[in-house]
Amino acid sequence: MFPSFTNTSLYPICHKLGKKDKHLLSIIKQYGYPPIWTRAASFQTLIHIILEQQVSLASARAALNKLKEKLGSITAKKLLALSDKELKACYFSRQKMVYAKCLANAIVSKQLNLKSFLTLEDAEIRQQLKMIKGIGDWTVDVYLLFALQRTDIFPLGDLAMISALKEIKQLNKETKKEEFLKLSEPWKPYRSIATMLLWHYYIQKKAIKF
Repeated sequence: MFPSFTNTSLYPICHKLGKKDKHLLSIIKQYGYPPIWTRAASFQTLIHIILEQQVSLASARAALNKLKEKLGSITAKKLLALSDKELKACYFSRQKMVYAKCLANAIVSKQLNLKSFLTLEDAEIRQQLKMIKGIGDWTVDVYLLFALQRTDIFPLGDLAMISALKEIKQLNKETKKEEFLKLSEPWKPYRSIATMLLWHYYIQKKAIKF
């Protein structure tokens, strides 16, 4: 088994991080603990994350709900049976139609076996998923964190997380990727939970509802 977090381990890990980093501790003191954001390790979850690429969480949720209304349970075979017109009616952009169908074809053809991910290293999962058109590091990071609850994911491509990190650390707008990675070193092997704290800060500070 690979290191993962659970409902019972989240708070103790937050405490450990708070002892290492005063800024993370300040988030806990001001806003409390983050929710434990988890999703099923499934095709539907990957579709949800693809829908979340570069749009609001609310917009992605609306598209997912529309797809659920259309299909009931969301499976690769059912999605491939839909026409472009039907997907468009579920708020899929043309680009995301392509991505969703590429993923569905990979599942149906057995190029991807999501159940096998439970026993694979993060890097192996990343390599397999990134072979699918439309899936990059951010999508992989969110799946590893939400669906597989891996403990040491640091999604550098996540704008909300980076925005929160810049704010609490009072970083320059031009701060580079290498500096973010250096700042995250003391959080290992719990960078996923540090990320959740940063998301929690961002959501609470901006009073985001979703």
